[in-house]
Amino acid sequence: MAVVVWIVEGTWPACVDAARAHAPEDADIVLLHVTGQEIAGVAHGAFAGLLGRRGSERDPGIEMEHLAADSAQHLLRKAADRLGRPCACTERTGRIEREVVSAAQDADLLIVARDGDRSHLGPKSLGPASRFVVDHAPCPVLLVWPESAPGLSSIPAPPPPPHHR
Repeated sequence: MAVVVWIVEGTWPACVDAARAHAPEDADIVLLHVTGQEIAGVAHGAFAGLLGRRGSERDPGIEMEHLAADSAQHLLRKAADRLGRPCACTERTGRIEREVVSAAQDADLLIVARDGDRSHLGPKSLGPASRFVVDHAPCPVLLVWPESAPGLSSIPAPPPPPHHR
């Protein structure tokens, strides 16, 4: 069994704990972190467009890419330590939601945490990237709450029945 665990700052412990609880001992587990390229891309563009092209060694986008890679590696190490069993760690860069779906192509299970409004049950508990991943995953998805799930009382009341005249 191949299990992909999407590691995201703030919600990763719940995903790792779900892998520990639900993945068989002989499962091949991949801890996946994806860094979006938007921020570094903006820094590259600003440097090139506003500050000229006087040497790429001063490009702040390059420094941002290095910082993001270091942060991802640190987070993956923490996740692997928490998992406490053999796993592979994968870092990707690109459109986050599409990279996660692509990484899950040959998986038997993808573990994802809710990352939206976690004070209520319902669809808004998923952010845009997670919603895309859940809707487009090529394998079963285990969707976990990063903390205790809200109670059933957090579900909005149904709309009133229509009035007929």
